[in-house]
Amino acid sequence: MVHRSCALLLRPIALLLLKCGMTWKEFSELSKRIFVEVAGAEFGIRGRPTNVSRVSILTGIARKEIARLRKAVAEEPATPGTRTNDATRVLSGWHEDPGYQDRDGRPLALPERGPAPSFETLFQRYGGDTPFQTLLKELRAAGSIGEDAQGRLTAARRFHMPAAMSEANIRLFGTNLFDHARTLEGNVSGRKDARRFEGYATEDHIRAADAAAFRRFVEERGQQFLEDIDGWLLRHRVTAHETDSRPVRLGVGVYAIEGHLPEGP
Repeated sequence: MVHRSCALLLRPIALLLLKCGMTWKEFSELSKRIFVEVAGAEFGIRGRPTNVSRVSILTGIARKEIARLRKAVAEEPATPGTRTNDATRVLSGWHEDPGYQDRDGRPLALPERGPAPSFETLFQRYGGDTPFQTLLKELRAAGSIGEDAQGRLTAARRFHMPAAMSEANIRLFGTNLFDHARTLEGNVSGRKDARRFEGYATEDHIRAADAAAFRRFVEERGQQFLEDIDGWLLRHRVTAHETDSRPVRLGVGVYAIEGHLPEGP
């Protein structure tokens, strides 16, 4: 049952990450790090951080690997690391290789074929094992590269993102999913002090013709409910004069449900 629930949770996450250009290797490394961080922070005794041996038992990760991950986190730069898929390696090389930059360090406009500097030679250097035309088609379709008036290829992005999304929307996905998942985790774990309001209403046998009316109904009633919540929060907001009060974050999230759960084991 845990595997089934995890598979359901991961499907929308995988969809978003693929649209953002994150590979499974990056996700694997990131999830390993998060397992270590959570095991260290949440499973200590009497408020102390969990020791390395217990983190290893909880996560199944070797002690040496835990030490490596913790060291990597401590030394992690403020800027995000380089993505590792073939498309992004090409774009990164285009932005970082002096042989493909102008005098100001900007990526050159490149002919598709020919001697260096060309996109063909850039691909040979950084393209990995993806076929040339497949990679070129993918970069064009996603808007990661463009063309100038002379028909030369131009770098539109530094990282490949198969579906264009703003950083704000990606952040919204993460924070909203985090808030909802924390509420669900607290409720299903049985800890009374962690319980929060959470509920849903769903029905599997609704006429498809009624879907549009349901969307309008949810938007109207949901908006009114959120405006009432927002009014309460504003009335109880800590003022600048209350220096002795430590603020907490409170709120409510509302989301619509549409579509059947994915089938599978």
